[in-house]
Formats: sequence, structure tokens, C-alpha cells
Amino acid sequence: MMLRSIALFLLVIFAFSNCKKDDTCSFDACSYVAPAAEIQAVQNYLSANNITNATQHCSGLFYQVITPGSGKTATFCNSANAAYIGKLTNGSTFDQSASYDFVVSSVIRGWQNGLTLIQQGGRIRLYIPPSLGYGSSQNGTIPPNSILIFDITLNTVY
Repeated sequence: MMLRSIALFLLVIFAFSNCKKDDTCSFDACSYVAPAAEIQAVQNYLSANNITNATQHCSGLFYQVITPGSGKTATFCNSANAAYIGKLTNGSTFDQSASYDFVVSSVIRGWQNGLTLIQQGGRIRLYIPPSLGYGSSQNGTIPPNSILIFDITLNTVY
């Protein structure tokens, strides 16, 4: 029984070892960069659609901060709640939710990188290269190697 208690304690410590008490994490949003061809494909989409105010993130993600928000900023370790709509470049909606609870570390890399750019109450549009989304995998109605477009409102950061 004592051995189980110690093992459980060590497991809990290990699970939280990447998150510091001040809510900062050892996550490097720029450690993985989308391939140049994917970044170029997003740039081509933006250009073809006369979207000139999207900013390129170090990871290859493009974004537009619609409203920066004024509350807490999400980190890799946080839980959060967001409203979102996800679309493909042809305009079709593949997913949406008015209230989605999640842990930032558990969502696609494009969200992980993009959500840290706004604060609670903020709204952002993300243009996500395939490798920061679902990559070459078919995911429901999302075809392989799809550029994803998300409008996200960060409702709450826990």
C-alpha cells in the first residue's frame, strides 16, 4: 500500500513537472516550423484572397488578432474554454463549437501556438499549415494536407 502511494505521488509530480507554479511552461512555440512549401501554400491562399493583414508566426502559422482581449493569457499548461469555427480554404465549415473545454497542450499545434497570442476575451483568426494541423492524415471531413482556418474566441483561461 505504501509503495502504491509513493508511486502515485511520483506520477503526479511527473505529470506536473513541465508546468511551473507561475503558469509559465517550458514550451517553445518556434521549435517546430512548418515546411517552406506549406508556408508558401498559405501565403498563396492569403494573396489570392487579398488578405494582407495576416502576420506570420515563427512556426509558419499566419494569424490576425481581431480583438486582443484583456484577461489571462493561455499557456501550454492551461485549460481553457473557447468558441470557434473551423473552415477549409474552399469555405466549407468542418467543425464549430460555442463552448469547447480543452487543455492547450492537447489541441493541434496551430492552436497551441496561436492561442498564446491573445488574452482571455480575445478573438483571433488562424491560417494553419497542414503540419501544424492534421498533416497528411484524413480527419473526419478534413482532407489530408489541408490548410485550416479557425476563428477562435478565447472565453476563459483556467
